[in-house]
Amino acid sequence: MIEPRRTLRYYKLKFIRLKGDPASLARGVALGVFIGITPTIPLHMTMIIAFSFVFRSSIIAGILASWVVSNPLTFLPQYYLSWKIGGFFSPHDLSWDRIQSVMDVISTHPGFSETMKTLGQLGLETILAMILGGCILAAPFTIASYFASYKFFTGVQKKRMAKRAARQGNGNHVL
Repeated sequence: MIEPRRTLRYYKLKFIRLKGDPASLARGVALGVFIGITPTIPLHMTMIIAFSFVFRSSIIAGILASWVVSNPLTFLPQYYLSWKIGGFFSPHDLSWDRIQSVMDVISTHPGFSETMKTLGQLGLETILAMILGGCILAAPFTIASYFASYKFFTGVQKKRMAKRAARQGNGNHVL
């Protein structure tokens, strides 16, 4: 059984162990949150790696953040909200039954080519509307995650510097 506290602690420790500039790490988290919330599941990792180079952000922070926000517990509500929001802006009739059948296939982890073929059955209008809805849904979470993670990583960096200064002050520094 999944224990939420243990899982949260696990990911918190993973983030604490990340090294780098707080701004780069925060950009990575924001990028991972944005891509993780959009309905682009078979392409998350590829998109995070590509956009990390564009935005000079941490790839590992992006991948970790994507795993936190896009998991079996969250992707159904994310896809549903992306569909609802995208449908609001789309002139086309978007059928939830078609989307649900595709999600049932994707949740069985059929492999990349099978996933892409299944997604192709949705039709371009539906895919574009869902991506638009996902981007709109992801925007506020992305902004909030950048500022929260920047504060988090700045605090972690200050603690590391204080520990290093304390060690050097005691003469116990490592060469």
